[in-house]
Amino acid sequence: MTDSVVQKRQDLKHRQQTPLLTPTDLKAAATKDIAAAMNAVVADVFALYLKTKNFHWHMSGPHFRDYHLLLDEQADQIFAMADPIAERIRKVGGATLRSIGHIARLQRVVDNDSEYVEPLDMLAELREDNKTLAARLRQAHNVCDEHHDIATASLIEVWIDETERRTWFLFEASRNGGAGRL
Repeated sequence: MTDSVVQKRQDLKHRQQTPLLTPTDLKAAATKDIAAAMNAVVADVFALYLKTKNFHWHMSGPHFRDYHLLLDEQADQIFAMADPIAERIRKVGGATLRSIGHIARLQRVVDNDSEYVEPLDMLAELREDNKTLAARLRQAHNVCDEHHDIATASLIEVWIDETERRTWFLFEASRNGGAGRL
């Protein structure tokens, strides 16, 4: 092998081993804490997205069209959160999700693999999952506040509002079906 080939291989090996270090004024502990909180959130977002699509695909009954469209709209909104969350993690110097297995290890949203779920049960389950996601977003906001990460906290505030709106819509859509109060 020529010296040139050896050098290129060494350069490639070095680049593959070099960690992704994004410059930030945040301390290492802040990066670690924020990345951990937000990676758990993005894992929940992916799990909630797929669960919402699952229920969208398997909706049935007299309110099929309304529920089907509602869940499709909500799934799109949930999915739209994923990339900005992951990019924010990278902006603060962290590493983010790498695989479905990584999502599975971090997600706190419980999957529903049932063959059949009653439409009102779907809405109730998604309502509770969204309500819980709002609480987890608030917890992540607290982590950001603790480390003075105003930009991530600001984004989280919008996602909390969107999540509360989904919770509200799911609640109202199921009220006439006897779902009762939260």
